[in-house]
Amino acid sequence: MDLKQAAKDTAKVLTSYLTFQAVKTVLSQLKETNPAQAYWLNTFSTKEALQDGETYLTALMAEKPDLAMRIMTVRQHIAEEICEFLPEMVIANLQQANMEHRRQHLERLTQLGDADHLDQSETLSTLEVSQESASDGERSLE
Repeated sequence: MDLKQAAKDTAKVLTSYLTFQAVKTVLSQLKETNPAQAYWLNTFSTKEALQDGETYLTALMAEKPDLAMRIMTVRQHIAEEICEFLPEMVIANLQQANMEHRRQHLERLTQLGDADHLDQSETLSTLEVSQESASDGERSLE
């Protein structure tokens, strides 16, 4: 596994997500201060793919550079605010999620084991009843 490439890919996804969050923030601000521009940005954002933040900003820069600059500023501010505690949160969330998945898996295995045990017990009970019936049949023949 190439950890450097994984880190680059993660950073790109995170950057695009921060762009999305910045667009949401700017849209919210514009709805209060400039509804017409908020409408335009919302319409633009539905046409352009926000999955790739850099491509989105390139397209926005060609149409409305002032909005692109504002979104980039908000995106950077969000990044600066969350980057301090983000690594610890990601690790803690992954550990918690992994523990929950393992717990659920163990519960399923335990339930399956119990079901297998019940099936075996029922099979043994059926065999014992059959053997007792056969024994009773032999006694009645004598």
